[in-house]
Amino acid sequence: MSEKRVITAEDLYRLAWTSDPSVSPNGERIAYVSKKVNPDRDGYHSHIRILERNSNVDIPFTSGEQDSTPLWSPDGSKLAFLRNKEGQRQIWTIAVNGGEAQVVTSARHGVSGYQWSPDSSQLLYRSQVPSEKEESYIEQDVSNTSKTSPPKPLEEEIIDRLRYKADGGGRWNGRRSHLFVHTLGNTDAAQLTTGDYDIGDFCWSPDGSQIAFTSSIAEEHSQEDLDLSLMNDVYVITNSGENRRKYTSSSTTIYSVCFSPDGHSLAVFGSDHSHLNATHAGLYIRSLDEDAAWKPLTKSYDIQLTNSMVSDMRSGIRSNGPVFSEDGHYLYALVTQEGGVHLAKIAVNGEGYEWISHGKRDIYQFELLKGGHFVLAAADLTHPGDLYELDSETGQENRLTQHNEELLNELIIATPEEFQMEASDGALLQGWIMKPAGTKKGDKIPTVLEIHGGPHAMYGYTFLHEFQLLVARGYAVIYTNPRGGHGYSQEFVSSVRGDYGGRDYQDLMEFTDYAVAHYDYIDEERLLVTGGSYGGFMTNWIVGHTNRFKAAVTQRSISNWISFYGVSDIGFFFTEDQIGGNVWENTELLWKHSPLAYVHKIETPLLILHGEEDLRCPIEQAEQLFNALKRLGKKTQFIRFPKANHDLSRGGHPGLRVKRLNHIVRWFDEHKDL
Repeated sequence: MSEKRVITAEDLYRLAWTSDPSVSPNGERIAYVSKKVNPDRDGYHSHIRILERNSNVDIPFTSGEQDSTPLWSPDGSKLAFLRNKEGQRQIWTIAVNGGEAQVVTSARHGVSGYQWSPDSSQLLYRSQVPSEKEESYIEQDVSNTSKTSPPKPLEEEIIDRLRYKADGGGRWNGRRSHLFVHTLGNTDAAQLTTGDYDIGDFCWSPDGSQIAFTSSIAEEHSQEDLDLSLMNDVYVITNSGENRRKYTSSSTTIYSVCFSPDGHSLAVFGSDHSHLNATHAGLYIRSLDEDAAWKPLTKSYDIQLTNSMVSDMRSGIRSNGPVFSEDGHYLYALVTQEGGVHLAKIAVNGEGYEWISHGKRDIYQFELLKGGHFVLAAADLTHPGDLYELDSETGQENRLTQHNEELLNELIIATPEEFQMEASDGALLQGWIMKPAGTKKGDKIPTVLEIHGGPHAMYGYTFLHEFQLLVARGYAVIYTNPRGGHGYSQEFVSSVRGDYGGRDYQDLMEFTDYAVAHYDYIDEERLLVTGGSYGGFMTNWIVGHTNRFKAAVTQRSISNWISFYGVSDIGFFFTEDQIGGNVWENTELLWKHSPLAYVHKIETPLLILHGEEDLRCPIEQAEQLFNALKRLGKKTQFIRFPKANHDLSRGGHPGLRVKRLNHIVRWFDEHKDL
């Protein structure tokens, strides 16, 4: 056996990502998505694989370059999936006993989500509807029969919505997302919803007679009012799109919805915004009876539902909503808690919850099997993600996939060591440290403090390529969840609001002090710091308030809350919520919390990394910081990544992801010994 080597940034090109398990109705087969960097290293290929549960035979089932989202028909005869061809996703089906895949839908603007009808005869899907302006262009093109059409004139863009852009999606094109139903064997689909609103999550009732969906519909409010609100509602219509009924009061944000097995109740993940953007996602249930009320099932447990883990190993995968047990007595959900994400079983009658899964891991998707079995898609500290089968009664678990095993067997993979520290106010902070292989007593290792984004997110028991790379290049890595992070109490996650650069900064400095004091291989004279998004904000803040770090790398960061308010896709509501004011009434407050206000104090060499198409933290945030540093004669460098949005580190262009990683290491290498 050859000697193992350290991991490189370029190993990204060999990694495989496993997601979207879908179990056949008879429970014998599992369809799932396997995704890898394409041969040209400029994008990703994904295909559907089929795993036979009894034999563990695992074979490719589709041959498209971008196939995703497999779903079995309820009668088990077909597998549907989304295939992206020429930039559009349509629903395709393939018979489970073999044959060629057939395209089913021909939605003009593609399909963004779908579900089988309970009787397997129809497919319910969501697709964008053309705007009036776009329709007029289409009609003109159709009526113009000449072979050489004149070029379309340049048009001004008239914007009258506050929320007119979104990171990853660009500026709003005037289209609305609506529901369609396609009956197999027919050519055309029927549109079920219409109007000046968008469909969010949706699902069939068990008997196929009704459809529930989430949306913000301007029944009593203008679109301008809706843009100012983060609330939405749950509606139910008949399977022909009629008799729309509203089941919420526009006072919550609903993330996902499902019917109970008997079709008499709805369950949702939602937020009552009691702590605004920092509010724990909760589980609610109510009967469809007209006078019924929503019942909170998790509010008293102080837990965060859904997966809030920070990882650079996945992006854009579908998340699980609540899932009913077969008898309807329980709901299954993922819970983010103390560095892990696990599956919980929550009693519908409100009598508590219990853990279904255990161990130090990050479960990012699950599927319910019969007989108390589950298929889990999960990562851990040393594995990027695989499928597992869990028997919830015995706790026995079987690993089903090992797509990265060949690569991992070549590599020296560091296992983080967990520790806890008590902050100066008595709060416990959970943290981890990673050190290079072969570290000996007496060694002094340059050490990187990593800071997560969010801030309402969590570091924990998951694989992080960036951290592994730093360790491979001779750095120790320390990381924690300061105040504002998910996984702990509602008070913990909410306390950062209005206090950016306060207790959160203090937590990180006290955490660094603790690590230095308890791990003698940390070289206190060679500390470095980096982070992205909120972690980029905090990196900027740190170097403006202390000179203890030899070098810093700020990624997709915030430097100026005053301009952020007006340029970010979430600027107005995020700034008002997290900092506590707006630009015309609270200018001094926003400037007080802006790292740019302290730029003259920065002495730390600072590398600035930013995507040019980032609309969450627009690149002008980086430009302001860079220009000020250069004007002050400080040591800095600014790297712009073309065609990259806020998601670059997780799902961006593979080549740029590798360049980003290598630039981080290069900057630390150049400055750690100065």
